[in-house]
Amino acid sequence: MTDHRQAVAAAPDLEYCPLMPTYNPPSVQFVRGEGAYLWDNNDKKYLDCLSGLAVTSLGHSHPEVAAAIAEQASRLQHVSNLYATEHNGAVATKLDKLIGDGTPAGGQVFFCNSGAEANEAAIKLARRFGGRGRHTVVAAFQSFHGRTLTTLAATGQPQKWETFQPLPEGFRHAVWNDLADLEHQLDESVAAVLLEPVQGEGGVNPATVEYFQGVQALCEERGILFMVDEIQTGLARTGRWFGFQHYGVEPDVVTMAKALGNGMPIGACWAKRSVAASFQPGDHATTYGGQPLATAAARRVLDVMMAMDAPTVAATAGAELSAALEAIDGVASVRGTGLLLAAELESADARVVAAEALSQGLVVNGVTPSALRLAPPLTISTEQIHQAAGILSAVLGSTRINGA
Repeated sequence: MTDHRQAVAAAPDLEYCPLMPTYNPPSVQFVRGEGAYLWDNNDKKYLDCLSGLAVTSLGHSHPEVAAAIAEQASRLQHVSNLYATEHNGAVATKLDKLIGDGTPAGGQVFFCNSGAEANEAAIKLARRFGGRGRHTVVAAFQSFHGRTLTTLAATGQPQKWETFQPLPEGFRHAVWNDLADLEHQLDESVAAVLLEPVQGEGGVNPATVEYFQGVQALCEERGILFMVDEIQTGLARTGRWFGFQHYGVEPDVVTMAKALGNGMPIGACWAKRSVAASFQPGDHATTYGGQPLATAAARRVLDVMMAMDAPTVAATAGAELSAALEAIDGVASVRGTGLLLAAELESADARVVAAEALSQGLVVNGVTPSALRLAPPLTISTEQIHQAAGILSAVLGSTRINGA
């Protein structure tokens, strides 16, 4: 482990981190990755069970994805969305088919650069759909939808709001997995409900089948859009192509990002054609959204995931990882779906445990004060799962953690 000056290659006499303090100063600089492993600038090897926050689902430096990016970089890197490029239509068509779980769902896609931007597009689409006076979006407490002002307003974590008040109006929040409380929020001003199938940043909290099906029924009854945030859960992470498919529902709008580019920044907002038609040319745009490098990466990512049957791979590995975590002394319970899991600790501070695990060569994070989040590559092996569990077991049993 190094200090932040070494981690960011700053001058040794610099008394402050040259990066804005939106994160804690980094203590590790990673310079190389392959599959589920990372190496730092001291050539120390780490097992990555976080995947850049559920991004590198195919592992680091996947050779086919890297080749697609390199090939595209030598041919065409950018024009603008005034013109077509070769990958956009193919990626949009593949996503539409995966939304339909193998059958084209008949929707349309807006490409952008991140999950927050995908949710911004969904929120603007909801307002355009609802019309003036019918603009409210109902989300859930503990949710996370992004860091822009609008997506922060949608995020159901009041502790994140206060510094940036006043936030944009038009957002309400309901108790998670409480259908009656959500119904109570629905009045004539509501255009959409926005929910995650599994709350990722909120602590890895899965929805119940009854809740999601009840929400869809309420939305259909009242002409409200049902929008599902699949930024962390989408593209096989939960053991289905999209998390909502566990619940037997058909959303009107689906947002995604993270795994779509396996590290190349790209996001997407999918909507049913009847809903997407609310947008007119000039209503929304982005300079870089869907540009050739990003869509070349996404196209190859989807091809690889489809060839390997990624949902089945994730479901199998997720069951193995969950069982290995449950067997560790100091782990009270495990929750989540597929390879998006949280290990609830019996007594240890999760952030202290995550820091100690990093020093021992394992990348995880404390998603709440008492829970560790694990979201390894879908390609993680059985041997690597047991390696991760062994490191965590040793950390939880150490005197540094327990103070014995």
